[in-house]
Amino acid sequence: MLARMSEATSEPSGGTLSAVQGTAMYVGAVLGTGVIALPALAAEKAGPASLLAWLALVVLSAPLAAAFAALGARYPDAGGVSTYARKAFGERASAVVGWCFYLAVPPGAAAAALFGGAYVSSAVGGGTTTTTVTAAGLMVVVTGANTMGLRVTGRFQFMLAGLLVTLLLISVALSLPKADTANLEPFAPHGWSAVVPAAALLVWSFAGWEAITHLAGEFKRPARDLPRATYSAVVIVGTLYLLVAFAVIVVLGAGASHSDAPLGDLMARGLGGNARYLAAGAALLLTTGAMNAYYAGAANLGAALARDGALPGWMSRGSVAGEVPRRSLAVVSALSFLALFAVELTGLGTEPLVLLTTGSFVAVYAVGVAAAVRLLPKGTKGHASALGACVAVAALLIMAGLYLLWPLVVAGAALLYLRLNRRRRALAEQAVVPPVPPLETAADAQEAAS
Repeated sequence: MLARMSEATSEPSGGTLSAVQGTAMYVGAVLGTGVIALPALAAEKAGPASLLAWLALVVLSAPLAAAFAALGARYPDAGGVSTYARKAFGERASAVVGWCFYLAVPPGAAAAALFGGAYVSSAVGGGTTTTTVTAAGLMVVVTGANTMGLRVTGRFQFMLAGLLVTLLLISVALSLPKADTANLEPFAPHGWSAVVPAAALLVWSFAGWEAITHLAGEFKRPARDLPRATYSAVVIVGTLYLLVAFAVIVVLGAGASHSDAPLGDLMARGLGGNARYLAAGAALLLTTGAMNAYYAGAANLGAALARDGALPGWMSRGSVAGEVPRRSLAVVSALSFLALFAVELTGLGTEPLVLLTTGSFVAVYAVGVAAAVRLLPKGTKGHASALGACVAVAALLIMAGLYLLWPLVVAGAALLYLRLNRRRRALAEQAVVPPVPPLETAADAQEAAS
């Protein structure tokens, strides 16, 4: 759904990402960790009918991704959705959506890292200690990759995405000959209404369509390469999700809903023997790919927000296309470690992290789609995609429910920071400008002369 964008240009931007690398970034951001555990969790909620939830979210994600692609191609900037919100609704909306995205990445990264770590502990043993150490190691690797710059990051992501897609396709292809269509019956064992809570769980799997917009300025030709990367990623991600979810149900049957490592079980059926190590490797690839894309996007966003006065100014270094926002990246990494250790110390598990992250991303989607409706020219395919995305956002808001309270708290904090920052700047300006002495009157001059 290529948009006709009158202001977009195919001229080089000075960035380094190609359409192929951008596709890899997108696949890593959206495919992420959803395929590790969510097919089993959704099957537990709705049985084989959970396939309808997967299909619905694939369909809904298409106009959502197209709307963000049209915005990114038209306004390539590291601020991403934050920039679009500022252009459409002003500085306050920009700060709110920027803070929601920026502060959603650390808990989401911690949850993703723990998902990957759980697969490793399942393969080698060690329980919680192995899971936590692996999660911390993943954060270190991803931080290091992004510190070296987007050229390294793009190539790294391309390698990860290629290996991941190949591994998933081989696992599905080898396991499907052992499928039993009888596992599709009864199709809706918990009733058709169970599809809704199953879809609510799967929202985590489809978060990420907005992440790549923060890297729009890093594409060689944003107007051409960003839409190509987006549409390629929609097809790849949607196909892989549906294939894996279908294979898990028809191959594993009722056991799918009770599996802690459904991808590992699927590989064992298809490849034979003990596939725990292979499953752990796949989980690490998935987790690293998702975290890599989000760290890159969040680091660029933080620098852009600092540049615009919505975050402390010392974080603004690296906001120019081609530079590496290492200070903003350091903040994202530190907050991710903080979220990881907070979960481990309290024993709350990953569910609160997942739900808080989902609530924040739904809020970002809502503002981003509203900005797309306002900014994209009417009559273009981009604007039509934005209107279609409104339906998807409405459904996501209903699913998020009470967890929308978290982005409301973040929004309040963002507005408070803007107010305090404006007051601080006003006081600083007053201190720099010397007071103007009162005008000397004739009487004052005569008194001084006498």
